[in-house]
Order: sequence, then structure tokens, then C-alpha cells
Amino acid sequence: MLQQKPHRRDGGLVRCGHGCLRSSTACAGCRFHCTKRSLQSRASARLTVKVATLREEEVLAAAAALFAARGFAATSIRDIGERVGLLGGSLYHYIKSKDALFIRIHDRALQSAEDRIHAAIAGLEDPSQALATACRVLLEIQLDPASLTMPLMNDFRAVPESVRVQLVERRDAFEQVFADLVEAAPLPAGVDRAVYRILLLTTLNTASTWYRPGRLSLDEVARQILRVYSVEG
Repeated sequence: MLQQKPHRRDGGLVRCGHGCLRSSTACAGCRFHCTKRSLQSRASARLTVKVATLREEEVLAAAAALFAARGFAATSIRDIGERVGLLGGSLYHYIKSKDALFIRIHDRALQSAEDRIHAAIAGLEDPSQALATACRVLLEIQLDPASLTMPLMNDFRAVPESVRVQLVERRDAFEQVFADLVEAAPLPAGVDRAVYRILLLTTLNTASTWYRPGRLSLDEVARQILRVYSVEG
């Protein structure tokens, strides 16, 4: 790339790198090259940020897969680094600690699930239909082979207490979506809505441990669950 020579004084005038004498400012050619370098610098900075973002997503995906396969306790930072080809200080550019990483993955999983549920029930005015739709979406997420994080997030026993507190707080916020839907649903008389919600979510959240493809399709399983819990939609 052509490098601009420094401007120099020639009498009372400014002589630019292109040999032009001007009273105060650089010539158009110099201004062009300065602008060009500025644009190139900005483009390079944007590319660097994009590459770093993609690399970070790669680290998060690898960590989520390892946590899902091995659990929190059996997954080390080194395992994650080896999976993505990063070691030492390079990896810690993306990871503050294993605890912080697990919390971040957990929160992203719940936020993604919450967004999908809200999108699915948007515009539904019938409370039973809204609850049934939310249940189907959550069941799909739990049974999706590509969902590496949601099934894992149901078991907090292996994480430190300080981490567990944050996970439970975020989970409670997510479950408030179902609390609101259950509260609005026309349930049979005498049903305790808090107990109903806990049992319903437990059934949905543990589906990956008891569901086996074959006799019933995923949609048929969803209908059976909704029928058991007296939800029509």
C-alpha cells in the first residue's frame, strides 16, 4: 500500500507528500489517501470484531456440548480449549471461569426457549390454547437432538452453591411464563395451580429421560401430556 510522505514546510507554505505547495491544508491526493487509510482501518476493526464474535460462539457451542455430554463437574476448561483448539491465555479471552461460562450458557438456553414460547403464543386469546401451545414448544425443545443445553439445565446438583443460586433465580423467571399461563387457564375445581404447574413442568423438562421414539410421535406425546393435565388446545 502506498504510504503518504509527511508534509513539510517550504517557506511559508506546506509542501505535501505529492510535491504540492499549499498555504495550509494538504492536497486532494493526500486527503484521499488519509480517507482511504481511515476506511481500511475501520473495515479491519469490524472484521476483527466479527472474527472474535464467531470464535466466541464456537467456544460457547463447544462448552454447551461438553456440559451436556459429561455434566458440569466432569468438564474442564482444558477440555473446552482442546475442543476448539485454544489453550492458555487465548481461551481465557473468551472464558472468565467455568462457573461464569455455565451460567451464561444456561441463561442463553432459557432466553432462547422463552423467546420461542412468546413468539408461539403471541396473539392467542384463548388461555387453554396458549398453555397447550407453550407446552408443545417446550416439549419440542427438550426432545430436539440439537438442543444440547436445555435437558442439562434441569439438574443443578453438580454446580457450586454460588452458581446454583443464580441458575435457580433465572429458572424461576423463566417458569413465571408458565405460572401466568396456568393462572389464566380454566382448570378443574380444587386443583392447586402451583402444584399443577410444578408437575406439568417436571413432566416436560424430564421428557428427554423417558421419551423413546417409536410407538408415539412427539406430537402424540404432547397431546397425551395435555390430556392428562386437562389442557385442550
